[in-house]
Amino acid sequence: MRCKLAVLLSVLVITTTAFPKEKYQHPGPMHLTRDGEKWAEKTLHKLTLEEKVGQVFMIWCRASFLNVENPEYVQLREAMQKYHVGSFAMTVHVDGPYLLRSEPYEAAELLNRLQSDSKLPLLFAADFERGVSMRLMGTTVFPHAMAFGGDGKPEDAETFGRITAEESRAIGIHWNFFPDGDVNSNPANPIINTRSFGEDPKQVGDLVAAYIKGAHEGGMLTTVKHFPGHGDTATDSHLGVASVNVDRAHLDSIELPPFRRAIAAGVDSVMVAHVTVPALDSDPNHVATISPVIVSDLLEKQLGFKGIIVTDALDMAGLTHLFANNIGRAAVEAFKAGNDLLLIPADFPASYNAMIQAVQSGEISRERLDHSVLKLLKTKASLGLQDARIVDVKAIANLVGKPENLAFGQQVANDAVTLVRDNGKVLPLKSKGTAKTGLPYTKQEETHNQVVAVLFSDDVRTDSGRAFSREFLARIPDARLIYVDPRIAAGMSDEVMMAVNEAQTVVAGVYVVPSAGKIGNTVAMADATGALLQQLLDQAAGKTAIVAMGNPYLAADFPKAENYMCTFSNATVSEIAAVKALFGEIAIRGHLPVSIPNVAARGAGLERPVQVASGGTQHAQD
Repeated sequence: MRCKLAVLLSVLVITTTAFPKEKYQHPGPMHLTRDGEKWAEKTLHKLTLEEKVGQVFMIWCRASFLNVENPEYVQLREAMQKYHVGSFAMTVHVDGPYLLRSEPYEAAELLNRLQSDSKLPLLFAADFERGVSMRLMGTTVFPHAMAFGGDGKPEDAETFGRITAEESRAIGIHWNFFPDGDVNSNPANPIINTRSFGEDPKQVGDLVAAYIKGAHEGGMLTTVKHFPGHGDTATDSHLGVASVNVDRAHLDSIELPPFRRAIAAGVDSVMVAHVTVPALDSDPNHVATISPVIVSDLLEKQLGFKGIIVTDALDMAGLTHLFANNIGRAAVEAFKAGNDLLLIPADFPASYNAMIQAVQSGEISRERLDHSVLKLLKTKASLGLQDARIVDVKAIANLVGKPENLAFGQQVANDAVTLVRDNGKVLPLKSKGTAKTGLPYTKQEETHNQVVAVLFSDDVRTDSGRAFSREFLARIPDARLIYVDPRIAAGMSDEVMMAVNEAQTVVAGVYVVPSAGKIGNTVAMADATGALLQQLLDQAAGKTAIVAMGNPYLAADFPKAENYMCTFSNATVSEIAAVKALFGEIAIRGHLPVSIPNVAARGAGLERPVQVASGGTQHAQD
């Protein structure tokens, strides 16, 4: 008996030794210990030149399930084994106007597998400007940054940072390319707009600092962008060269203060934009990304930034047009300017080889390369990745999409709603209650056309307006909903105007938000939809409420608007908030974080109390 017991104990010991308990990341405030610093320094000295160069690149990985022999996964594995890449930017696949969002579990599994296949721990970053829900389903939904400006509460921006950090770290993302420090002082800016907190440098700085504080509490690295400021531009730098044509005094008073504030708040990285700034660098071929004057002199020496300097994506046309004949040189010039991390090169192998050649020739010193690699290794150590690099997938169910976090995202969207104009004749709308439920597939709804909602978007095939419609019909089951986009607006104008003329009340929901790389990019309505909205206002302005589901500057193009409301976002929480505000179910207390030319100044906003219980049927004036 004793012999058998001894054998059993031996088996248990062997089993425990052979299969040790997996070590998982435990997110918390970043801290570089002396042991972590030693690991970074020791690791640096062990790396070959090729491995060091690989560490300063970050390339895409798209979150979805991938078999280990899938060509896409083989390519990712090759990037680690052949090119020694040190970090990945997680995104998802796209299909035309559709963003093919994945599930948190799929993302976490893929990132864990990449970590396991990599010689060194990897840094994973993402563009979670509106939280993890930008890329993954089932996570907390937040509105655009400008909604936080409309809400106006720094403590909400802090909570936003903390929740995003918790959900990001739960799936294996360590680094967010946010907050946006751009001061959106140009209403025609096609690429920043609602991605900015607003036009006031102090408010932007306050919200930037608050977000950084919250994100750090949740253990996430932060990035302030797009240095030295992309807010006063009229060009999408994904498509061409944007220029900031202001003097140094303007830069010091408007563009730079939020970046100074972010640095003081301990921001971990600064992203440099592909913009020209003649007041800082007069060379017309020097966008900020490749300008030593802007990166090394201004950011590092004058502003005293010591963290990671990262380029904006190197595949953007604002940069690539300068290197059309030798695309690999873009990475070399950006690194020479002072950037530490080279993000999304247009041609990774060419960029990698160009960097190798530049170091071998002495164009880039080995000391300069070591400087950046050591920064990145110390950052990995501050996250404890040398000790535990994968996440516990089982913990996702407890950490992601918490009900209280979902409710917070909705509350911010509610508080951001801003009423700019109200003629007193339309709002609040009167609810008729919820439609009676019937048997599946047999329910019939009769449309009486007393209330018409026309929803304008770039493409009726997208999700724009779907949540708005569900909420609207729950309150007025016989309302008529009409979807319009630029391709069909002209052909539908007669139908729309007939419905508008017959209706007692009209709601125009206009979905215009910044969209990277859209040909002819603008945040104005397209000609066809804009003409239809103008026709609608010409005949029915007095009974029409316009809801800007995104770009708040829309009213400047439609001066006849008598009722105008802004949500600063097209996120589902903003759609729900808009409908609740239209029906008087929530208090309206937002204030414009930007000025709308010839319409309203920053800070404007007509406040309204709750006028009817949520889901109620009594009109406020009944």
